[in-house]
Amino acid sequence: MSDVLILDVQGRYLATLPYFALYFAVTLVLAAAFLAVYMLTTRYPEWRLIREGNNAAAITLIGAVLGFVLPLAMVISSSVNIVDMVVWGVVAMIVQLAAYLVMRYAKPEFDEAIKSGRTASAVVMAGLSVSIGILNAACITY
Repeated sequence: MSDVLILDVQGRYLATLPYFALYFAVTLVLAAAFLAVYMLTTRYPEWRLIREGNNAAAITLIGAVLGFVLPLAMVISSSVNIVDMVVWGVVAMIVQLAAYLVMRYAKPEFDEAIKSGRTASAVVMAGLSVSIGILNAACITY
């Protein structure tokens, strides 16, 4: 019985390890690209604010990241190849950036609220980001 298990592990499961490594590496690049573009889009310095203990900046940033990786995870599980995953990952990035821009337009004082550490605005933005990410993930599967 153990010989069959070892054969399965070596033959069937580990055979996909290169694909895992490729998808994971590309996913990390997409996540880093999202973070870079998101932080260039916002009008406040997230890392500096977070280092200073600004909870609002941290909440907003993690909400945006979660809103991006949720559809990205769905894309990984449903893509037909790496190019398909990258294309839909870029779509997820655009949708998440649009959520921030809509909030900034709808609430012009939003950026100042985050800089000032007002967590209520941050929680609303994080909730919006995650909600958009969930809807985006669901739409990508069709």
